[in-house]
Parts: sequence; structure tokens; C-alpha cells
Amino acid sequence: MRARLVMTALAVALLTGCQGPATGPSQTIIADPMASAPPVQRGLDAQGLATLLTAELAGQRGDFARATRGYLDSAERYDAPELAERAVLAARYSNDPQLFADAAQRWQALSPDAEAPARLLAAIAMERGDWQASLEQRLALAEQGGQGELAGFAEAAMEAGVPIDPLLAPLRRFLDAHPRQGDALLATALLEAAAGEPRLAASRLDTLETVSPDLPALWLTRARLALESGRLGEAREAARRGLEISPEDSRFALLLAQSQLRLGNVDAAEARIDALVDKHPNATDLRLALAQLYLDEGYPAPARRLVLPLIDGDAPPALAYILLGNIAQREGEVDNALLYYRQVPSGDGFLEARLHAARALIDADRLLDARDFLRIERLRHPAMRTQLTALEVDLLDELGLEDAALQLLDRQLRAHPDDTQLRLVRAMRHYDRGDIAAMEQDLQHVIELEPDNAMALNALGYTLVDVTERLEEGVALIQRAYALEPDSPAILDSLGWAYHKLGDDQRALPLLRQAYQGQPDQEIAAHLAEVLWRMEQREAARRVIAEAMQRQTDHPRIDELLQRIPELAP
Repeated sequence: MRARLVMTALAVALLTGCQGPATGPSQTIIADPMASAPPVQRGLDAQGLATLLTAELAGQRGDFARATRGYLDSAERYDAPELAERAVLAARYSNDPQLFADAAQRWQALSPDAEAPARLLAAIAMERGDWQASLEQRLALAEQGGQGELAGFAEAAMEAGVPIDPLLAPLRRFLDAHPRQGDALLATALLEAAAGEPRLAASRLDTLETVSPDLPALWLTRARLALESGRLGEAREAARRGLEISPEDSRFALLLAQSQLRLGNVDAAEARIDALVDKHPNATDLRLALAQLYLDEGYPAPARRLVLPLIDGDAPPALAYILLGNIAQREGEVDNALLYYRQVPSGDGFLEARLHAARALIDADRLLDARDFLRIERLRHPAMRTQLTALEVDLLDELGLEDAALQLLDRQLRAHPDDTQLRLVRAMRHYDRGDIAAMEQDLQHVIELEPDNAMALNALGYTLVDVTERLEEGVALIQRAYALEPDSPAILDSLGWAYHKLGDDQRALPLLRQAYQGQPDQEIAAHLAEVLWRMEQREAARRVIAEAMQRQTDHPRIDELLQRIPELAP
């Protein structure tokens, strides 16, 4: 339910050098988006010529969705990858993620050995959260001798908290066939270290050293893994070796300084860091990163020395005030920390600074002061009132004070009854508490104020379909949401599930498939698997369940489904 109230759109990866999209015929047309596309060189019949001309004219008028469909039709008609490529170039401006993905898939189908469509599909899959599909595309690229960027993919997967084991299996199979492929060795080592298999990771890096001993990424990985596992001397030597190979790479200088700090060689670390700062005197981000390094390693005094000069300028970075607040907080000076946090103006870092301030007070057993602080900040920054209220609600939840959080929402909505964002937040709380009537009241209020609020329409419609007998009413609300956002995976899932509830699984299945393709989460997977099972597609249903359980370690909807239908277990 929380996912339905906070729907996300796919962030489509654009090709390098592209301009911003025009959203309609009335807006300024960008400078020839087809300029870099391959020319049409084959003969055309009348229908083919008409389709292509229509596509070209649609693109010139800013109707990129229509242009894309025209190029795709022509690519299908003439079996021409060049036309599919033109479709991709147009689709990137269409604001239609599914159309963009379809165009890229058609391009790859027509040109299976080309690197560009595979790279594009790998990026799209990763943005959608389908990490296994992204890895498959990258391994296929590597198989052909292309750049799969496997190590970068592994780092992104770890940062996103993706389950490691399902990614390790195909990488290991690839290495069985290509035991000396450097990028795959590095990616596998990173994932094995993250999975708690340091000996295997070290063995991969030893093999990589025999293949590419002067590869900077090898020594960067060695230094990082050694530092994380507490092998400080090894981390220091790996960082030094990396600096010898790549003396301009400041990452090695940072790792060397960090290992020296942990070894207690503070003077050596400070000398290294001071030299780096002197070499890049105007690099504000570097100075902030070094200050954070000092702070993380427990040395607030040199951190403060690095940051203080940054707040003397005309527009001090928000992070400088946040770091100074962190330093004061570490030293037990909570009130001084508040003074720094409050100096972060509206914009980047504003909410982060207030969150730090409130948590500093809570950690000092001053919950009432923390709440007073946030109340005053709402008065000082009325434009941020809603966000500050939501922040306080989250903090109260963390402390187990759900009743106090609900009381805060009630007070704010009595004073600001038309705050639709807070009404959505309160509606979610009512749902969690099983108070469907109160939830409906809040969502109906939002819909009255904003009839085109697809989030509210979908949330209420799905709730009516899923937990009440008001199916027809719920379907009508979801259909309104679908008309507003036809490509939203959450809305597609709601509509498919609604048709299933009505007994129309034939109509439900394609919607649920499309939803799962766009957002392969465990709730949509449970819906899709159940419909497949009811339609006697048993093996397909089990495959969906298996994929969902591999992708996510926490899958309550899958667990609930398996309790009802134990035969679905893969």
C-alpha cells in the first residue's frame, strides 16, 4: 500500500549530448533531434513512404511518440535496424518509458550484435529495478568483446542493497567460460566480498593481477576491501601502489590517508591531506570530502579546520554547515550544533539539516525541545511546513510514538485542511491501522480538491477493490487513474488486480505482465503469479515467484500467497 501511495516514474537514460525534450507541438522545437540518425537508404513503396513521412513530420512538430511508432512500423515492415535506431532517438523525447524500452528492444532484435541497443536495454532494466535482466545484457556484451561495465554494475547493485547471490551465479558461470576476463573478475570479487566470501574475492583479485597488474581499479578494490576488513597495512600498501600507477587519482590519496589515520599515523595522514588541498585549493567538494573523512575516523579538530574557511564566502555550501553541526554534536555541544544546522537555507540540505538537529536533541534526551525546534522551523519557513511536519511524523514513528504522530497530523490538518500531501500521509496511516472509512474520507477530500490526482484515485480504488465489496466503484476510480497515467506500473497492477477480482483474468493478465515488466516488485509479482496460477499456467507462475524471491529478501505478499497456495512454491 505504501508503494501505491508513493508511485515512482522510470527515469529514462538519455544518450550523451541530448538536449531537453519538447513536450508538445506548441513548445519550441529542439534543433533537429534526428540529425545524428542514420539516413534512410532503401527503396520504399507508397505505404512505407507515407509512414516514414508521417513519422518525420511528427518529429519536427514535437510529437515524438507518434514519430517513434511510425519508425517502429517502418522498421518492422522493412526489417531495418536503422529505422529502429531512429525510433529510439525519437522515443527518448517522448516521456513514455515503455515506448522507449519497446523501441530499444526492437532495435536489438534487428541488430542483435550491436553494442548500443544492449547497453541501452541494460540501463533501462537497471532503472526499473530488474538487475538480473541488466546483468544478462551486460554479460552478452562482454561475451561479444564489448564493454559490459560489470564492475560499475556490481558497485551500483551493492549500493542499492540488491540481493547478491542471484547476481553472483551468472557471473561465476561467465568466468567458467572466460576465466581471465578482467571486468568480470573485478565485479565478481566485489560481490563475493559483499556476500561475506573474502577468500574467494582475494583469489579473483590475484588472478586479475596476473592479467592486468597495472589496472588502477584492481588496486583501488584491493585497498577498499582491505580497509573494510581491517587489514590496514595491506590497505596502505595497495593505496600506495595505486598512486604509483595513477598519481593524479585522488581516490588513492584518500584511501592512503584513511589507512594511515586508522593506523594512528595522524601526522602522515594530515601531511597527505594538506598536500592534496594545496594542490586543489578551489576544490570545495574535495575539501568537504576530506573533512568528512576526518570526522568519520574520529578527528573533529582537523575536520573543522578544513570546513571553517568555506563559510566565509558569499554562498557557503549547505554541507559545510551540516558538517560543522556534526562536529559540534560529536563534541557534545548540541546547542552550537543547532546554530549551524539552522543556517542552512531553503533548498538542498534544508531538510537534512533539520533532521540532524532534531535527532541531536532526541539523542540528548530532549524530545520536547526537538519538537519545539521543528514547530518553530515551520513558523520560520512556511513554504516547508508540510515537509517539516512529515519529518516530525517519521521521527515520532521511529520512537514508537505512533499516536503522537497521528495527533500531529490531525492538528496540522485542522489548521490546513486542504494540505493534500498530509492527507495522503494520514490516509496511509489509517490504512495501516485498518481504519478504511477514515482512509476513504481523507482520499475523497484529496480527490475533491484535485480530481486528477492519480495517486489518490489509485490508492482509493485499489483499497475498495482489495478489501471491500465495492468492486465496481473501485474499478471506476482506477480507470480514472489509468487514463491519467497509463504507463504507471502501480496503476496497471491495480487495474489488472481489479479485473481479476471481477473474474476477468484474460483481461487482467496483460496488464499485470506490463506492470511487472515496469516494476518487478514482490506485490505485483504476487498478483501476476496468482492470476497465472488460476489460468492453469502453473510453471510460469512458479517462475515469477522464484524471480521475486531472488530479487528481494523481504516479500510478505509472496509469503502470504504461498500460505494460501503452497503448490506455488518454486
